[in-house]
Amino acid sequence: MPEEQPTSHKALVLKPGTLWTNLTQQTTHALQCGALQSIPTELEFVEQDGISFLVRILSNLTRKDEAKKKQNQKTTNSGKEFNPFLPYEEDLFVADISDTHLCLLNKFNVVDYHLLLVTRSFEEQETWLTVQDFEAMWRCLAEFEGLAFYNGGKVAGASQRHKHLQLLPLPLAPKRPKIPIEPAIASAKFEGTIGTIPSFPFVHAIARLDSLGAKSPLEAAVATIQCYHNLLRAVGLQGEESTSGNRQSGAYNLLATRQWMLLVPRLQEDFESISVNSLGFAGALLVRNKQQMQILKNYGPMHILKSVAKSSR
Repeated sequence: MPEEQPTSHKALVLKPGTLWTNLTQQTTHALQCGALQSIPTELEFVEQDGISFLVRILSNLTRKDEAKKKQNQKTTNSGKEFNPFLPYEEDLFVADISDTHLCLLNKFNVVDYHLLLVTRSFEEQETWLTVQDFEAMWRCLAEFEGLAFYNGGKVAGASQRHKHLQLLPLPLAPKRPKIPIEPAIASAKFEGTIGTIPSFPFVHAIARLDSLGAKSPLEAAVATIQCYHNLLRAVGLQGEESTSGNRQSGAYNLLATRQWMLLVPRLQEDFESISVNSLGFAGALLVRNKQQMQILKNYGPMHILKSVAKSSR
């Protein structure tokens, strides 16, 4: 893709005030032409430890499963792993963010207006996040209130190797807290700049980002990368601050809003066949059928999160 990029750096900067319009217009277009294949779900809330977990039951995964089979077949036939982002589907393109990142619609979305913040050139998903990644995040968060997240590796729920952050508009559900874990976030106890949430039975670390939204995206990104490395150290993962592109030392999930950033190291991809990605730690889980929903209710959402993360008690 780099050879197709415009030469003007100015053309590759997201124009302030345009992202939401581009996102809604492109969603309409992509639905009409069939490029966007939304997966219908049923929504249910499961209460535990003061959190109203938002659980979506997928009603039809046929199209996504078929697409995965085709992707695997292409890999087998070519001997080269298929990359849906290089080249990307033009009908899913939303906006240029910067000279390093662009925005695409999530082709198989279960939530409306699900954005992918993708690197223009190939980078491995299992490498540390960079200033450029966080600059792209802040450019988008300046446009509308959202939840950004990163699945750091396959064990953390990443389904593609090409590096991409993701962004969902808030609230995640109407007439509820914007994010299900908001009541738990409010109880965080801080020692210096790093905090923990007493009700979370798994290893994690949280930091405040309140003041960064007033800065330029680049200034906010520079401050955020330092915060990110502090969080990594707090949970026992070590990121190299002096270099970019280094392979991460362990899988993890990262969640960020304009106000805070939460990091959770991961040990396994799923529990009793229920896959968990970053959104699970925001209090939003996905099950493939009613049988999985019953498993979730039997064990409790918090037990599932504890089982795929590192237990703290």
